[in-house]
Amino acid sequence: MKETGRKVLGVSSGRRKEDKETWWWNEEVQDSVQRKRLGKKKWDMDRTEENRQEYKESQRRVKREVSKAKQKAYDELYTRVLTSEESVQRRWKEYFEELMNEENKREKRVEGVNSVEQKVDKIRKDEVRKALKRMKSGKAVGPDDILVEVWECLGEAAVEFLTSLFNRVLESEKMAEEWRRSVLVPIFKNKSDMQSCSNYRGIKLMSHTMKLWETVVEARLRKVVEICEQQYGFMPRKSTIDAIFASLRILMEKYRDGQRELHCVFVDLEKVYDRVLREELWYCMRKSGVAEKYVRVVQDMYERSRTVVRCAVGQTEEFKVEVGLHQGSALSPFLFTVVMDQLSEEVRQESPWTMMFADDIVICSESREQVEENLERWRFALERRGMKVSR
Repeated sequence: MKETGRKVLGVSSGRRKEDKETWWWNEEVQDSVQRKRLGKKKWDMDRTEENRQEYKESQRRVKREVSKAKQKAYDELYTRVLTSEESVQRRWKEYFEELMNEENKREKRVEGVNSVEQKVDKIRKDEVRKALKRMKSGKAVGPDDILVEVWECLGEAAVEFLTSLFNRVLESEKMAEEWRRSVLVPIFKNKSDMQSCSNYRGIKLMSHTMKLWETVVEARLRKVVEICEQQYGFMPRKSTIDAIFASLRILMEKYRDGQRELHCVFVDLEKVYDRVLREELWYCMRKSGVAEKYVRVVQDMYERSRTVVRCAVGQTEEFKVEVGLHQGSALSPFLFTVVMDQLSEEVRQESPWTMMFADDIVICSESREQVEENLERWRFALERRGMKVSR
């Protein structure tokens, strides 16, 4: 039988060639494969270095598109859509509880910092009035259901009451327990899959009275903390638009007119508010010269903080929050600039070679090698302290 088979069918070596799976191919994959074939023909006809590089790049492009298309296809095939209200609530709670309590890897600080012990003045009525004027009307209320409009309608009586209340909080360094609770509302970022929790930003609805207290504290901290000139985000009287169109654009035009090289890298940090470590925040505040009294007051704002997620099918169970800054807080933007100011102290250059727009960073240099070296220094400086550079 074997001999007959050899005579009739013949003999082949190796395994049978299997058909390549292409059921998950999309237009992007097909287009990149076609470009690769054309690049291969061009390389076979004329083996120049330029054609070789073009063919290699087309191969890399195919791999990228294949990887993305395959991942998307398998996600659509195997990702189970939750339908029951209980399972949806449980998933939102799991996602945000992990996000707000998970620390990135970091180096443990060995150096200490001296605390600044100094007398802190009592809260004055004019400070409360200014804070009330800064508060915006029509905002969603926190768990205590007291709108800032209530305090505004009460006029001078509210100013006197709040001044007395804030002075008691300042003296005792303990705020009301109700202020520690918040409601987290997921807001879609308008990108990618709406069914993925990671494409939502959690905004905390906090007590308006606590936000008034934060506004008073923030105004005082801004008077004593000096932020570097390279920071344009969350800084009064400094415009991010002016920085982009004045400093950065002038620099680019200057080098273009002189026909000189200019290399710029735009860096984005991943989930920065959720990744700021509390120990780093206290360290950076002390390093910036903030009085220890204010450090303890801010620490109290984050002590025993709890939240629930309000989604389309109701509210989740309450869970604690131990990592990151409060989203939606009046004080968080300034606290973030304090952290960035200290973490970037050893790596930032003068403006416009380094410009920071809150968590977005622009690094410029005259050579590609230098800008890559600077980028690596920034990455090391930030990631060793718990931040993460988006890739």
